Amino acid sequence: YRFEAEGEAHVLISFQPVMNIENDFEGIMEKLEEHEFHCMDLSQNELAKGHVRHLAGGRSPVPHERLFRFDFPESPGALQRFLLSLDIDWNVSLFHYRNHGDDFGRVLVGIQVPGTCDQKFQDFLDRLGYRYIEETHNPVYQKFLRSSS
Repeated sequence: YRFEAEGEAHVLISFQPVMNIENDFEGIMEKLEEHEFHCMDLSQNELAKGHVRHLAGGRSPVPHERLFRFDFPESPGALQRFLLSLDIDWNVSLFHYRNHGDDFGRVLVGIQVPGTCDQKFQDFLDRLGYRYIEETHNPVYQKFLRSSS
C-alpha cells in the first residue's frame, strides 16, 4: 500500500488460498467485490508477479516515462553496455533488478524519453539486442507506479 491522495487507495495483495477448494480464489474475489472492493486478477500479469510486488516507493508523475521489462544477460558488462548505449538526453527514472539463478537477470526500467525521440529510442532498443517488453500501457503500471497528477 502507498498513500497517494484522499479518496481511493489501490492495494496489491498476493496470497495463496489455504483451502483446497476448486473455486477458492474466485470465492475470495467475489467476497471482496460484495464489499465494494474492486478486484483485478493479476495472476497472469508478468509485470505484477516479477517486479511490482517487490517494489517500494509508490507512484510517481514522471513526465515522458516509458516502462520496459528487459532480460539482461548475466555476463560482465551487461549493465554498463545498457547505460552507455542510452542517449544523454534520456533519464533512467526507475530501475529494479531481479535474478533467479538464470542466465539472465530480470530488469524493470523506467526511462524518460521525449516524444520527439521515438525513432531514436527504437533504434537504441534494436541495437541493444536484449529481449524486452514495453509495459507502459500495462494496467499494473498505471495503477501502482504512475501518479495521476
